[in-house]
Amino acid sequence: MMPIPLPRAHSHNDYWRQRPLQDALECGFCSVEADIFLIDGKLLVGHEPRELRPERTLESLYLEPLRARVKQFGGTVYPNAPYFYLLIDVKSEAQATYNALHKTLERYDDLVTRYEGSRKVERAVRAVLSGNRIPLEQLQRERVRFLGYDGRLSDLSGDAPPTLMPWVSDNWARLFRWNGRGAFPEDEHAKLRQIVQQAHAKDYQLRFWATADLPTMWEVLWDASIDLIGTDVPPLLRDFMLGKLKASKR
Repeated sequence: MMPIPLPRAHSHNDYWRQRPLQDALECGFCSVEADIFLIDGKLLVGHEPRELRPERTLESLYLEPLRARVKQFGGTVYPNAPYFYLLIDVKSEAQATYNALHKTLERYDDLVTRYEGSRKVERAVRAVLSGNRIPLEQLQRERVRFLGYDGRLSDLSGDAPPTLMPWVSDNWARLFRWNGRGAFPEDEHAKLRQIVQQAHAKDYQLRFWATADLPTMWEVLWDASIDLIGTDVPPLLRDFMLGKLKASKR
């Protein structure tokens, strides 16, 4: 049975799941995160160097399975889902890793959305560059690119189009004291509303990391219209979101 797609569900550090990518897909998640290191010409997936294994590559864990799934379902990751994001968090040196990543994604032109200046060639998967990123201006100058830029709140004052910078992400713990326990302070609530308004005015998707995996936190993020809510426990966030969707139909 095909799960209900959850466009706002993001699998944080997805490669830590028992079955990378597959657990998130079975929960209906429309966004997954893979951290990568460039090692001997290979893009290996892991959070720290000690976790890396030669067989756990970006291609074997994500790109190849996604390509197979998209072929199976006639060009989409899920029927009727608006998008599917692959957030690629670079842990090794920015330029060399980007160069290798570009060459890799080029081989998946049938899977990954391509940008040629202002022209967008939509595919089933939208890749987003995070972590040790090359400068935004350099990415913008690329004649052909396969990645959008994961911006920060400091980028809200700029004028990057959403085709170049589809996301703005930042550290919740750096911005807010509240961690999901007790009442959400009104001053912090007002601050959150202002951030959401600024991001959405420029048509950016908004995400925070370092958020507590608690229903109280998800409730605040959901009600504030945060576009991508991350978790390390996909089944729990899935159940929360399905409950929200069911309640909205009553």
